[in-house]
Amino acid sequence: MLDTLAIRTQRTDASRIAERDASPLEFGKVFSDHMFLAEYRGGEWHDAQILPFGDLPVSPANSALHYGQAIFEGMKAYPTAGGGVALFRPLDNWARLNASAERMCMPAVPEELFMQGLKELVRLDADWLPQVSGGALYIRPFMFATDGMLGVRPSETYLFAIITCPVDVYYSKPLRVRFEQKYVRSAEGGAGFAKNAGNYGAAMYPTKLAQQEGYNQLIWTDASEHQYVEESGTMNIVFIIDGKLITPSLSTSILDGITRRSVLQLARDMDVTIEERRVSSREVIGALQAGTLQEAFGVGTAATIAPIAVIGHEGHDYEIPAAGPDALSKRIGAALGAIRNGQAPDPYGWVVPVGE
Repeated sequence: MLDTLAIRTQRTDASRIAERDASPLEFGKVFSDHMFLAEYRGGEWHDAQILPFGDLPVSPANSALHYGQAIFEGMKAYPTAGGGVALFRPLDNWARLNASAERMCMPAVPEELFMQGLKELVRLDADWLPQVSGGALYIRPFMFATDGMLGVRPSETYLFAIITCPVDVYYSKPLRVRFEQKYVRSAEGGAGFAKNAGNYGAAMYPTKLAQQEGYNQLIWTDASEHQYVEESGTMNIVFIIDGKLITPSLSTSILDGITRRSVLQLARDMDVTIEERRVSSREVIGALQAGTLQEAFGVGTAATIAPIAVIGHEGHDYEIPAAGPDALSKRIGAALGAIRNGQAPDPYGWVVPVGE
C-alpha cells in the first residue's frame, strides 16, 4: 500500500464545463473534467492519480465483463450556505463499498485512498456543481476486476475509480409504480444487499416491461412468496400508514440505503413512530382501500425523496392523495436538505466539507 498517499494530478487542457449548463441536464449523461484512478496488484494499491476524464483500456478477456466482478457506490456533493462544497455521509459509502467488495471477493479500499481521492477530485471539479436549485455533483465510486483471462475465479488485479457528473432533480413529478409478482431483484442469501453491477442488469427487463405499461418503476417483492415488499426500483421504500412510518426491515436481499438511514433518523427526531418490519402487498393495498395510507415514497441518493402517486396491483391502479405541505415526506426532505446545505445544524456529523 502507498504508505504516504500522494495523488499525481494531470489537469485537462480543455475544460468541457459549458456542458454543465445543458438543458435539460439528463442524469448521468454529462461528466466533469477529471477522474480518479488507483490500481490493485500484488496485494497492494498503487498509482493513485487524477486524470482527464476519458475511456479506459480493457482486455476482451476482462473478468469483470465475463463474470461480473464489479461494484459501485452513489453519492453527492452539495453547495453549502457559506459558499463551499460538502459531501454527505461519505464514510457510510466507503463502508458499504467495502461490504460489497467482501461479498464479491474483491479487495477492500482503504479509507485514506477513498476519502483523499474523493476530496481532491471534487475540489478540482467543484465548478461543475450546477447553478440551479436542487443541483448537485453526483459521485460514482466503482471498482472492477482487470485480469485478462477466462476462468471463474476472483481476479488478482482491480481498478478503483471515481467519476462525477452534474445533476438536477431526478424525478420531476410523483411516480407511478406497480408491484412485481413474477420477476425478482434478489433473494435471501444472494447479493441484493450489495451494490454489484449484476443486481441492476437483472432488473432491467422487468422494469422495461413495467415502463411499457406506463409505470416509472416497480415495487420489488420477495423471491419465495412474491408478497413482501423489498425495494422500489433502485430505492428503498417508505409507507406512512395511520401516521406511522413503515418500511421493510433490512435483509440480505435489500440494500442498506444511506438515504434510508438518514430519513429514519430524522423521523425519530420528529417523534414519528417507526416500524421496520415485513410489509406485504396486501397490507399496502388494504391501507389504500381503507384510506389509511397517507403517503408512499422512495428514498435514495439519486432521487433523495420521490413521492409515489399511483400503485398498481393485479391489474388495478390505486391513487394516493397528493401530499400536503405538512406531509412527513416534505418535512423530512426539507430537514435533510437544510443539513446537507449547511443551513441547519448537523448533530450527527453527516456533512464533510471537501476543504480548499
